[in-house]
Amino acid sequence: MLEGLKIGEKATVEYKVKPTDVPNFDGKDVHPVCSTYVLAREIEWSSRQFVLKYKLDDEEGIGTKLTIEHIGPAKVGELVSITAEAMEIKGNELICNYIAKVSDRIIAKGTTGQKVLKKNVIEKIFSKFDGND
Repeated sequence: MLEGLKIGEKATVEYKVKPTDVPNFDGKDVHPVCSTYVLAREIEWSSRQFVLKYKLDDEEGIGTKLTIEHIGPAKVGELVSITAEAMEIKGNELICNYIAKVSDRIIAKGTTGQKVLKKNVIEKIFSKFDGND
């Protein structure tokens, strides 16, 4: 479970904002910039890089928290770079800080959390909610 992961290790992913990534409510686009909810997905992907690198074959990651301080916009067509940094490992939970930027401009920052569990444990957890109990 995350054996070999060092505190301070970083992982960076890049994402180009698409026209479909803008905030849209009731079928109407609000602004021509990356929505916070799309940004959240990409932030999760940045810290998931640690799980993909260090989990065992019979393990999987599951999100526990995500905070976003959305500071500025990323316009459609701009490249967003998100760098996650491993900050703490509490048992089987990894806590990361991240910074999202467009060029040198910070657009978001915050934390993510995810637990690494055996896949069969995750299946048991999810089965409690399938109405078959």
